[in-house]
Amino acid sequence: MMKRIPSLFAILPLCLAACTAKPTKDAPPPQKVRLAKIIVDSTQLDAYKSFLQEEIEASINKEPGVITLYAVFEKEQPTHLTILEIYATEADYQAHVKTPHFLKYKNGTQNMVQHLELVEVDPLVPGLIKK
Repeated sequence: MMKRIPSLFAILPLCLAACTAKPTKDAPPPQKVRLAKIIVDSTQLDAYKSFLQEEIEASINKEPGVITLYAVFEKEQPTHLTILEIYATEADYQAHVKTPHFLKYKNGTQNMVQHLELVEVDPLVPGLIKK
């Protein structure tokens, strides 16, 4: 027995409604999520790590809009790291880059960083972060 598949004309209004729906007033603004890919001068790696750890801890503890800053260093190339950055909103990110602890990190490490690439990303499941 064959299943009856709805015609395109029967489901088209539903598809159009879903595609053109506007977010509700209660919908939270989108998170800002990105990867910072960094290469650090090997002779300054320990000092860099110290600056980074201090900055991450201060950001997480002092800024409610910073959801996570999670840094990982490659095993085969320990001077290569990636930081997963998640902020509640774009405004929270903009506030973050003006904080004293971020500016201390940025200014203190600018001569240590050999390469910086900021990659904007879309999370597969937005908002799925354990707290």
